[in-house]
Amino acid sequence: MTGSSVLSTLSGSELRAMFATATAWLERHVEAINAINVFPVPDGDTGTNMYLTMRSTLEEAYRADGDGAGAVLGAMSRGALMGARGNSGVILSQIIRGLACTVADCQQLDARGLAAGLVEAASTAYKAVSQPAEGTILTVMREAAAAAEGEAQKDGQDILAVVASATEAAREAVAKTPTLLPVLAEAGVVDAGGQGLYVMLEGFRRYLEGEEEIPGGPLVAAEDIERDWLAVTRQMHDVGEPLYGYCTEFLVYGRGLPSDDIQRRMMELGGSVLVVGDESLVRVHVHTDDPGAALSYCTAFGYVNQVKVDNIQAQAEQFLAVHERRDVAAQPVDIATVVVVSGDGMERLFRSMGATAIVEGGPTMNPSTQQLLAAIERCPADKVVLLPNDKNIVMAAEQAVPETPKEVRLVKTTSLPQGVAALLAFSPDGDLEVNVEAMEAAKDGVRTVEVTRAIRSTTIGGLQIKEGQCVAVVDGELKVTCKTPEATVKAALRHLPLDEVSLLTLYYGADTPEADARALAGDLRGRYPQHDVEIVYGGQPHYYYIVSAE
Repeated sequence: MTGSSVLSTLSGSELRAMFATATAWLERHVEAINAINVFPVPDGDTGTNMYLTMRSTLEEAYRADGDGAGAVLGAMSRGALMGARGNSGVILSQIIRGLACTVADCQQLDARGLAAGLVEAASTAYKAVSQPAEGTILTVMREAAAAAEGEAQKDGQDILAVVASATEAAREAVAKTPTLLPVLAEAGVVDAGGQGLYVMLEGFRRYLEGEEEIPGGPLVAAEDIERDWLAVTRQMHDVGEPLYGYCTEFLVYGRGLPSDDIQRRMMELGGSVLVVGDESLVRVHVHTDDPGAALSYCTAFGYVNQVKVDNIQAQAEQFLAVHERRDVAAQPVDIATVVVVSGDGMERLFRSMGATAIVEGGPTMNPSTQQLLAAIERCPADKVVLLPNDKNIVMAAEQAVPETPKEVRLVKTTSLPQGVAALLAFSPDGDLEVNVEAMEAAKDGVRTVEVTRAIRSTTIGGLQIKEGQCVAVVDGELKVTCKTPEATVKAALRHLPLDEVSLLTLYYGADTPEADARALAGDLRGRYPQHDVEIVYGGQPHYYYIVSAE
């Protein structure tokens, strides 16, 4: 694009083209980034989630009200928020939001403005994460922004120089991520979200250097990628966080809202803090023993709305564009339920239990914020309970909640069995808050085992895993490897406190013969005569068995 002359400003249309090139470059690397996975099991893919988030970002960019840089980036910020997929997509949406905030009224974006926008993007992304971890996409964004700022301070004229400095800093930061995060260091690996961000910055650089065509080869040759040495951190996992009595969420409306001050005060009051918004609207999420103090502090800045206070003892945390089911229950109800489901058997089960709306999704197919919001809006009720049923969908669900005028409560179910338990505790004629409290308690009483096959060889937590082996994930942690799915289930159950549960339910998947599932159930009844053992066809892809213990 630049030829030999210095490019000093970017218009809105040029920003669109630059982001389009970055998105195309990201698409070229989706499979390589998807291979970067801590657990060698089918999961919400970082590359796919970032790419689909960027597609939504671009779609909105072409609907911008005006062609100025500020108008285009503002539209992109909205598109990123509504289309964010998975944790990586939500964090990416906050990066774009931070960049947009600095150029809201600008027609042209200059080099210093771009550098300042990248610094604000890093700050906004860090603020969106309750416990930001170094060695993640956050670190990569911060280092890239610092390099951009340093370059801009030299003469402040050359946009390409600013982007090139940011790109090189991002590359170096990605390479250092294993030294900053224990789970990465154990395997000698890099962070997938950070790698995805680096790929996007490389796309920016290529556009500015005038590369009209996207080359056919990847950034790194496939044979040079040590896929067994690649991993993505679960940066949203609140490891070791103390437990607080109340999950407290609310919106604050006002003028000049001090998000930084609110963030600091919420951190003093508790944990799992998320403060996202702008000077006129802020969403607050905090786990605290004193929700009244959190609300009182914020009422000093404006008025508070959509207050949600749930009594909790423990909260679990966290490639396909999917569609919401059109057959939402048409009959008006007092409280609707929206559930994310994977598998035809699971879908029938949730419908038989009275789910109002079904959104297809789960591992490898995370629905977007927009898709969740559309399902909420189609429900024939002003009050809605949302069950994501997968840890990688929780963040997109959190983003959907404040985007509707309906009164929506999010019960953070992180597995299908948790969703089943929560929906069983739901009373359609009951009070919304009483229902949410009951559903929270029900899902917290469920232990989950998920059995699939390793898609690559790796070592996690001292457990050596070979490609093709069956593996069991127990409550989000990889615990067992065996030769067959049935042997893996038996071994995994030894990691559960079976003396504390009375019911075992086997949900067998699309690739599991019914005869094998029935034989396993019979074996378990013999091993555990004091337990009830049930068998249900789930039809879920990728997972031979999902086992519920409650």
